[in-house]
Amino acid sequence: MRTSFMRALRYDEVGALPRIDRVPVPDCPPGGALVRVEATGVCRSDWHAWQGHEIVPLPQTPGHEFAGTVAEIGDGVGRFAVGARVTAPFVNGCGTCAWCRAGDAQVCPDQNQPGFTHPGSFAEYVVVRAADFNLVGLPDQVDAVAAAALGCRFATAYRALTGHAQVGPGTEVAVFGCGGVGLSAIMIAVALGARVTAVDRSAAALDRAREFGAAGTVRSADPLDQVAQVVAATGGGAQVSVDALGSAGTADAAVRSLRRRGTHVQVGLMLGAAAAAPLPWDRVIAWELTVVGSHGMAAAGYPPMLDLVAAGRLGPAQLVGSVTDLAGAGDALVAMSDPAAAAAGIVVARP
Repeated sequence: MRTSFMRALRYDEVGALPRIDRVPVPDCPPGGALVRVEATGVCRSDWHAWQGHEIVPLPQTPGHEFAGTVAEIGDGVGRFAVGARVTAPFVNGCGTCAWCRAGDAQVCPDQNQPGFTHPGSFAEYVVVRAADFNLVGLPDQVDAVAAAALGCRFATAYRALTGHAQVGPGTEVAVFGCGGVGLSAIMIAVALGARVTAVDRSAAALDRAREFGAAGTVRSADPLDQVAQVVAATGGGAQVSVDALGSAGTADAAVRSLRRRGTHVQVGLMLGAAAAAPLPWDRVIAWELTVVGSHGMAAAGYPPMLDLVAAGRLGPAQLVGSVTDLAGAGDALVAMSDPAAAAAGIVVARP
């Protein structure tokens, strides 16, 4: 029988040092599930909320990339039982609206997100609402650390390349930014048979990109130079570009790196002034480019990705740089203020 209290990593104010606290175990809501967290990833989205770039209720327990076992189910849950090994997307849909019914829970207007709208997974337990709709069962071949690494970065990259860009054998892909989501995109694109050119200003990040199969790398902080090098490396421009960083400069350079009829997928969050950043719309129109945003992946989209992981074709655990505890998760969150931290790989905590 579980206890009434649990350990959780929380911050009380924007930018305040996270601390481990003893808090009540959350109640399991009707239709929801209480999941005992076995592993949880530390993501830059957590850092953005902690820094106040996204407004969240305070105090807040961050964490939205997790794997664990169902500890309790609410009334009405029929697809999952206590003891089931599960994960969940970082966007949880209501399960009843038109978008959810169409399989697009990632844009549900009544969505909720652990670590943002309610306490997250940097704790011993986390709540998943509309459990039958949002929980994803884990194959035996996928352990908790690998499942936590799927999180928002890997799943978002997977849908960006398969759902939006239809990447396949021989596709020329340019990935701008080689942090967690960028390296995920590189690994996935290579597994799909694409040829990848990776762009970053960090030599260490590009070393990692080559480890995951990037055929070419561009180390430059100058957007014009980045464009010229990508166009040269891809024989006239990429067919697919991905901005995995999220800035006015990288988004513009990624679009300009495309060949005619190419597709740009914006994965990196565009926050603050970047939210209204311009793009070269004259080229978008004249070259018939496609520009699309990608906001995670609904639970319904997980099975094909998990099949590739279970078969050994995708290895999200390779992205993990270190495994730590809840205190270490707080240290990793603070360390993300240094951009070089991305090159160290994903940090996964075991509560």
